[in-house]
Amino acid sequence: MAAPSLPRRLPPAAPGRRRSARRQGSLMSANPSLKLGIIGNCAYSALIDERARIVWMCLPRFDGDPVFNALLDPGDSAGHWAFELENFAHSEQAYEPNTAILRTRLFDTQGQGIEITDFAPRFFNRGRTFRPLTLVRRISVLSGSPRVRVVLAPRFDWGQREPVVTQGSTHLRFIGPDTTLRLNTDAPLAYLLSGTHFVIDRPMNFILGPDETLLTGIGETALGFEQETATYWRSWTRALSLPLEWQDAVIRAAITLKLTLFEDTGAIVAAMTTSIPEAPDSGRNWDYRYCWLRDAFFVVRALNSLSEVATMEEYLRWLNNIVVRSGGGHIQPLYGIGQEEQLPEAILNHLPGYRGQGPVRVGNQAQEHFQHDVYGNIVLGASQAFHDHRLFRRAGQQEFHHLEAVGEQAFRVYDQPDAGMWELRTRARIHTSSALMSWAACDRLAKVAFALDLPPRIRYWRERADVIRERILRESWNEDRQAFAESFGGRDLDASVLLMAEVGFIDPNNARFVSTVETLEKYLCDGPYMRRYEAADDFGKPETSFNICTFWRIDALARIGRKAQAREIFEVMLKNRNPLGLLSEDTHPVTGEMWGNFPQTYSMVGLINAAVRLSAPWDTVI
Repeated sequence: MAAPSLPRRLPPAAPGRRRSARRQGSLMSANPSLKLGIIGNCAYSALIDERARIVWMCLPRFDGDPVFNALLDPGDSAGHWAFELENFAHSEQAYEPNTAILRTRLFDTQGQGIEITDFAPRFFNRGRTFRPLTLVRRISVLSGSPRVRVVLAPRFDWGQREPVVTQGSTHLRFIGPDTTLRLNTDAPLAYLLSGTHFVIDRPMNFILGPDETLLTGIGETALGFEQETATYWRSWTRALSLPLEWQDAVIRAAITLKLTLFEDTGAIVAAMTTSIPEAPDSGRNWDYRYCWLRDAFFVVRALNSLSEVATMEEYLRWLNNIVVRSGGGHIQPLYGIGQEEQLPEAILNHLPGYRGQGPVRVGNQAQEHFQHDVYGNIVLGASQAFHDHRLFRRAGQQEFHHLEAVGEQAFRVYDQPDAGMWELRTRARIHTSSALMSWAACDRLAKVAFALDLPPRIRYWRERADVIRERILRESWNEDRQAFAESFGGRDLDASVLLMAEVGFIDPNNARFVSTVETLEKYLCDGPYMRRYEAADDFGKPETSFNICTFWRIDALARIGRKAQAREIFEVMLKNRNPLGLLSEDTHPVTGEMWGNFPQTYSMVGLINAAVRLSAPWDTVI
């Protein structure tokens, strides 16, 4: 991390703007929540609160510097961008259907209102996907003569540097130590600089992005970008193969998962944020803005279930780089989105954190871990490329050769202690979930060998899969608890063993699996919610439920014939989404409040999987 430096002084035109931000301290100091919307274009993303205030946006990519950081700094010095309506009364917010375009309506006490349209441009242009590091905000009048103050306060170096501001005829430049942002706008610049309320008497456009001149007029550019972006997302969602029920929820989850793809490299991030606590004052604050191979596999699997294979093709580019560079050796559980191996974890003490509940962490120590399920996640993620005839480039024997090296590593380590999928920092065990994924690696390699008509390799990998399967069935089963335990020879319970049915390791109607589901419900569930495990970890016993575990339970219940109960729990989870249909990592079982990093890919994956499994078939209505 760079050493802290003093903020640069703003030019003479800017002090009024700074004072206006300080006058809004009560607004900015209010407890933030995860009632946020996300916009993005697979190059960057932004999080927007109920009043259309941008509270989080990292540049030049998902794991970059948050130029808007109010989500983790609710004080007066926060980086944010707000349209503050005078005499504000209430707001309404919704996505334009089947798109990543967010609309927020703000109303004052007299019933006057404005509508703010937010989006990140994404569409096809000149034979490629156009996805600039550009944010477009458009304001229109709904009724009356509402007065608004624009508070645009980007920050650099994790909030430690204010920008130098310069003015052009129709633009402002925000100059940081390494980055310059340009706002092109047809709104009055004097009012923006002074922080003065003014009447919105016509549509106004704000385009924030690189320090470049627009090729067309501001209004024309903003409107054209919106129309093209809407067309892109509607075409994308139209191609999805949806379940009959819960279509709107599935579409929103699918779009959200698409937004976690960093298209330049093909990496998929676990979430857009860092350091949102997993539970109140828990200290379980982690940086999730990286690519976990485990999470990415589940994202690809969920989107594939909706017949969206382009994300998988992009991810396989990134994954192939990881596989080739490993040379059959150790593979980290996560990497930076540009394949960075070193993600040193540091604490930023100058930031108070979400609701003042630090620490704020950058980087993630889990990059140092040995998590042996990673090899199975790689093979599972890549195996479809050998079977799917829709792909532009199907995998063949060369890719199989590289993937076999990953399988060999999986077999070498399947019965060795590791940190497990929950990334425990102070203990190592032979985790059932890790051995399970090693089995899946060998099993899928046997199936790939069959597709490639390689009989000797079919036998080779089938024998290895059988060896691992026998060990798991013998050593993970705990007779006293009548359940598969979290580790070989252990007795503690862990929700991850529910994946046995999902990856095809065991028949869900097997008596041992049914008994495991019942035991887990007894000890890990708080009503409809499920925690990850029962044993205390580095921070004590988990307080909140882990959303993906609840979805694993839903899947297991449906598989063992308790579909009605599975649907009831699924409806509870749908109600727990925020008003825009998004989920974070965790749910508090008492308050129902969302905690953990946001939006969480694992959670959105679970929503899609549950809807696909539980929905009535289309032929019941058509």
